Amino acid sequence: MAGVRRRPAAGHAGRRRRDRGSRSVHPVSRWAGGAPRRGGRRRIGPQNAERATDLESEKKLTVEAGRILEALGAVTLHASGQPLPASGRLSAIAVEGSRVAFSIAIDATEAAAMEPVRRAAEEAARSVPGVTQALVTLTADKPAGQAAPARQSAPARSAGAGAPRLQEIPGVKHVVAIASGKGGVGKSTTACNIALGLAALGLKVGVLDADIYGPSMPKIFGLKGKPKVVSGRTIAPLEAYGVKVMSIGFMVDEETPMIWRGPMVISAITQMLREVAWGELDVLIVDMPPGTGDAQLTMAQATPLAGAVIVSTPQDLALIDARRGVAMFRRTEVPILGIVENMATYICPNCGHEEHIFGHGGARAEAARLDAPFLGEVPLDLRIRESSDEGRPITAVSPDSPHALAYKAIAEQVWEALAGATFRRPAPLIVFE
Repeated sequence: MAGVRRRPAAGHAGRRRRDRGSRSVHPVSRWAGGAPRRGGRRRIGPQNAERATDLESEKKLTVEAGRILEALGAVTLHASGQPLPASGRLSAIAVEGSRVAFSIAIDATEAAAMEPVRRAAEEAARSVPGVTQALVTLTADKPAGQAAPARQSAPARSAGAGAPRLQEIPGVKHVVAIASGKGGVGKSTTACNIALGLAALGLKVGVLDADIYGPSMPKIFGLKGKPKVVSGRTIAPLEAYGVKVMSIGFMVDEETPMIWRGPMVISAITQMLREVAWGELDVLIVDMPPGTGDAQLTMAQATPLAGAVIVSTPQDLALIDARRGVAMFRRTEVPILGIVENMATYICPNCGHEEHIFGHGGARAEAARLDAPFLGEVPLDLRIRESSDEGRPITAVSPDSPHALAYKAIAEQVWEALAGATFRRPAPLIVFE
């Protein structure tokens, strides 16, 4: 109609108003969140400030990784003279604060020849300003594009010609992994008490806490303080009840989460194996993290494990994961020394009634099915839990108790499997009251 101005539709007007408002907001402010105030200004609250800080941290990490690559350019492969970053052997560089970790892919037969390159890479990374710790490991996976051997994940255990040689730990005769497929089955408590049972036989024993995300040995052994440097980068383990102990838990507070990626975990375990003054040991017990991931493969491929002990409850859910653990160690040609059934039974301290909370006999039956030795069973008992929480392991403080005798019987079987030793005294008759 002539002479009449049409009012724009509400949708169009609203869109124009939003467009005008959006042009006044800085891109970072839009990402950080919060409604723009008049004139495009926005109040910065604690949440937005925290996100902005996170953004700056991400920028710093990117720059740091680039500077590390530049420093690694000075490291060359001895055979070809090719710079390490151009060789295609480097993994992604993990940066956690001032700590850096990465791995170098090698053929299993190159381990000895590539060790100087690994050390040079660590020194180069450590020379970058702001880096206080550099962890570099050699991994025996084949680079992409190369044909893998028939059993790539299994390090050869024979001494035949051309067999890859695993690095021995100086002074350590036997390395035994205590593992479980599932967490919460009492693996760390079992590892501690097996170690003490071996020490009770007069053996020199050490314990390596390889459970990086949940280190328990400082608490169970009642140890506090940090290891001391004895020479260069070598540190001395702490000691309790005649057993040498090393754990990442000595380096951090109990409340501090270990937010580490795979390369950091692998490097930490490797350093605790190679750069700790273990001295002369008959047995080094390694408390493995639960599952079948990086830590387990690192131990199986880089360390001459004498065998593995699998800990499980009788419960079907735990046994499913225990089977996976047995399969992984067998695939990497690590002998299974036996299976332990933990929390096998519960006896009421007041009335003496016996209850099978997690079932009974499941681990024994599984050991028979898998053709693996059954080492014994340990009850679910309040005294075991209390002594562990107090840093006074029951095998050390109550050596003649039925529970300590159970752990000692398991330890004796482990030692017999390792050394072929026989004990003149008969195995104790264990009665839980």
